[in-house]
Amino acid sequence: MEKNELYPIFLKVSNLQVLIVGGGNVGLEKLTFLLKSSPNAQVQMVAPEFLPETLDLAQKHSVEITRAEYNADFLDGKHMVVACTDKVEVNEQVYHDCRERSILVNVADNPPYCDFYMGGIVTKGNVKVAISTNGKSPTTAKRLRQFFEDVLPENIDDLVKNLNSYRDTLKGNFEEKVEALNEFTKGLLDSKEKGENSK
Repeated sequence: MEKNELYPIFLKVSNLQVLIVGGGNVGLEKLTFLLKSSPNAQVQMVAPEFLPETLDLAQKHSVEITRAEYNADFLDGKHMVVACTDKVEVNEQVYHDCRERSILVNVADNPPYCDFYMGGIVTKGNVKVAISTNGKSPTTAKRLRQFFEDVLPENIDDLVKNLNSYRDTLKGNFEEKVEALNEFTKGLLDSKEKGENSK
């Protein structure tokens, strides 16, 4: 059975410099996805032309719009790059240029040319769930995202905040705090299951 060996991380893209190469529909989709999750992301977009919707979105956020053909100079100071032009050769050039500079890169709809994927995301307050299908099926990721949006309670952020306050009152080392929190949350799950079973 094939295994998903991707390592999930949550990036503070407000602290990083992101480049999106491409100003068409896919570029708009990638920018929208990024800003929905991280409205303060530091982004530069490079393309000869941009959709009006992209320009409107960029104006509302910290997005630098650059009307130009791609060249490797745009990679200076960048931490991650998304290539999504309608020219395969340009996207692949972006990939190779990034690899030479050890910059993380994603070439849209081309898994072999990706260091990372942009999966499905569910956000409820401080709780964020990221979903990956190893680049195999964005549709499955979308359906799972919809499932988790329905399943996660709206008040889950209250639980997170309460647990954070409770953690601050705990004494002892890290392991002791983790054990106390595990016991506390286990009790919450047990009470929820008992409530459901009594219905």
